[in-house]
Amino acid sequence: MAVGVIVAVSYSLTMPERVDVVVIGAGVIGLAIAQELSRERQVVVLERHGSYGRENSSHNSGIIHAGIYYPRDWLKTQLCIEGNRLLYQWAEEHGVRAKRTGKLIIASERAELPELELLYESARAGGVPDMSMCSAAQVRELEPHVEAVAAVYSGSTGVIDQMELMGSYRAAAEANGALIAFKHTVTSLARRDGGFAIEALDPEGGGFAIEASVLVNSAGLAADRIASLLGYPLDGDGSTPRLRQRIVKGRYSDIVAPEKARLVTRPVYPLPQGDRAGLGTHVTVDIDAGVHLGPDTEWLDERATLEFRSDDTRRSEFVAAARRYLPWLEADDVAPGQVGYRTKLHDPGGGPADFLIWHDAGYVHMGGIESPGMTASLAIAKRVARLF
Repeated sequence: MAVGVIVAVSYSLTMPERVDVVVIGAGVIGLAIAQELSRERQVVVLERHGSYGRENSSHNSGIIHAGIYYPRDWLKTQLCIEGNRLLYQWAEEHGVRAKRTGKLIIASERAELPELELLYESARAGGVPDMSMCSAAQVRELEPHVEAVAAVYSGSTGVIDQMELMGSYRAAAEANGALIAFKHTVTSLARRDGGFAIEALDPEGGGFAIEASVLVNSAGLAADRIASLLGYPLDGDGSTPRLRQRIVKGRYSDIVAPEKARLVTRPVYPLPQGDRAGLGTHVTVDIDAGVHLGPDTEWLDERATLEFRSDDTRRSEFVAAARRYLPWLEADDVAPGQVGYRTKLHDPGGGPADFLIWHDAGYVHMGGIESPGMTASLAIAKRVARLF
C-alpha cells in the first residue's frame, strides 16, 4: 500500500515553544518544503483545515508537467523541468502512483502551425526533454480519435495521484520529526528576537503561541493575507515585490459516457491563448483513467467567496471548445467536474507572471504558485532549503 493513502490525522498535539522553522500551509508545496527542511531542522507545519491539500492541491488535474510554456529563465520553467525528474523518482521510491503518459499539444488548423512550431522551438531551447513534432498521421497513430493537422509531443508529461503524493510528503516529514498541526489557524505574526512570534487558534478555539527562526508562507490562496499580518505592502514598494494575488476560478467537466471516455488515452492540449491565465480547454486523463475537460478561466473579484462545489453553468462552452479536436463529443457525454482556483500575481490582460519565492530576513514568501507548482514541488523545496 502506498504511504499516500494513509490519511488519519491527529488534532491534539503538544506544541513546542520554539522551533527552527514554521511552515504555514499543508498543501503540496508546504509539505514538500517540510519534508526537505526537516532533514536538518525542527519543523512545525500549521494548517487551518482538518487535513492536507484541501484547497488548490487536491483540485487540479494531477498532470506532471514538462515545463513547456514559459521563458527559459523563469522559475516556472527551470523548477518544472527539475521537478519533473525529481517527481518521477520520488513516486517510484515512495510507492506513489504515477504514469508517464506523454502529451499532445495540437494545431487544429494550418493557420496555427507557425505558433505550434514556435512553441516547440522555444521549449527545446529551454531544455525541455523528449520533445518532437508530429504530423497529422502521427497524431492519428497516437490518438486515432483526435483531429489535428499537427502536434507537439511531450514525452516527459505524465499524471500522478495528488493525494498519495501529499501523503508521502507528510509521512517523510513526520519520519524526520516534523510536526504537522491540522486545524491550527494563524491569527497574528510579528518579528521578535531575530525570528518570528506566531499566534494561532488551536482546534478547540483556544489561542497558543510559537516562535521560529524561519517562517515559510506557503498558504496558497491566503498567502497575501498572511504576508499582510507582517505588515508587508501587498502592492509592493522599492524593497518588496508585489505580493497581492488575484484568483482565477477554473471549472472542469468530465467525460462520463464510458464509450467516449475510452477514445482518449493521454492529455491533449490546444495551443495556449491570450494572457495564458489558462491553457485553453484541454483533455486530461487522471491516474484512474478518468477523462476531464478544462479548466475554464474566470477572474474573480477580491471579495468573492471561493466555492469548491461544481456546477453545470458552462457545459455548452466546454463541449464547443473540445469539439474543435473531439468532433464526436456531445453535450450528454459530459457532466460537471471539480472546481479549482489559481493564484495570479498579475491582473487580467497583464500578461503571465512567474512564481515568486522571496526571502526577506528569515521570511520566505511563496506567491502565485499555480500550475506547474505540484510538478515543481520538490525542486521548489530544494530551492527554499538553499536560502538558509
